[in-house]
Order: sequence, then structure tokens, then C-alpha cells
Amino acid sequence: MIRSNKELKHYLEQDKIALKINRSRPKLFSDEIWKYQILLRKSEYYFNKKKNILECLIYKYYRLNFHRKEVQLGFSIPLNCFGPGLRIVHRGTIVINGNTKIGENCTIHIGVNIGSKPNELKSPILGNNVYLGPGVKIYGNIIIGDNVFVGANAVVNKNFKEGNCTLIGIPAMPKINKKINE
Repeated sequence: MIRSNKELKHYLEQDKIALKINRSRPKLFSDEIWKYQILLRKSEYYFNKKKNILECLIYKYYRLNFHRKEVQLGFSIPLNCFGPGLRIVHRGTIVINGNTKIGENCTIHIGVNIGSKPNELKSPILGNNVYLGPGVKIYGNIIIGDNVFVGANAVVNKNFKEGNCTLIGIPAMPKINKKINE
């Protein structure tokens, strides 16, 4: 969670690095995802800090613009879910439950859905350096460890706490590398 101006700058810089951008500002008629992520981080900052009246107005301003950009891009990402280094690859439908927690350096593609099971409040917790391919579905009270690559259209509904693996299939299973006859 971003609580200080120093943390805000860190998150913004890590997101910029993850997006592989070396400019200091977004372009006027492009960089929509980068603009979205800036609004996400500033909304998180002003939401989390103690506010006076002026800061409440600033929060409302960022939150309104964040919502507009969210609708424009097709994202539904609540505040305080992602650590620094978020990389959203494409615009399109991305839905994240508000109770989900995702670590640093997450790459997320179009069509990803992360949420809870029906009648359950707990949502997935994902570690650091997680790659979520197009169409990935992750749901339930599960934990996915660090350094996990989740392949396109995989459905993850059980724990992979140890991490350091590639998950593919429905339901997702770790990929097994078989040696080809030598």
C-alpha cells in the first residue's frame, strides 16, 4: 500500500520500468495504459493517506479520472491490489476482486479474471514475478508463489505455494518437461 510520497514515486518508477518506457511523461494521444497506471497509483496514495479537505478533493479528482480511464480500457482493478512493477500488456477486459493481493512485478494480459468462489470472501494471493497470460482465470482462497508463469486460458483453482513453475491447462497443472529421445 502506498502511504508516502516516497513510496508513490517508487511505485510509479517501477511501473514505468515494467512497461519498458524511458520517457518522463506519457504522450498526449497514446500511452493509455501508462496513464491508467499513474491514475491507479495516485488514487491509491490519496486513498491511503490521512487527508485534509484539499487532499479529499484531490483524491476525488484522481478517483473520477481513474474510473473514466478504467471504463475506457475495460479494466476493473480495485485499489491496493498490486505491488510495484505492474505491467498491463493490452487494453481489454481485466477483472480483479478487491480482496486479491498480488506482489511485485506482475505482468497481466487481456481477459484475466481473478476472484473468489461463490459465497466465499477470501480471494487469491499471488507472489512476486507472476506472469498471467491471456484469458487466465484464478479463483478461490488460494496462494500462488513467486516466479510463476500462468499460460494462456489456464484455470487455477488450487494452491501452488512453492512457486517457480509454469501452470497450464484446465484445471492448471505444472508443466512437466519431458526429454525427447536423444
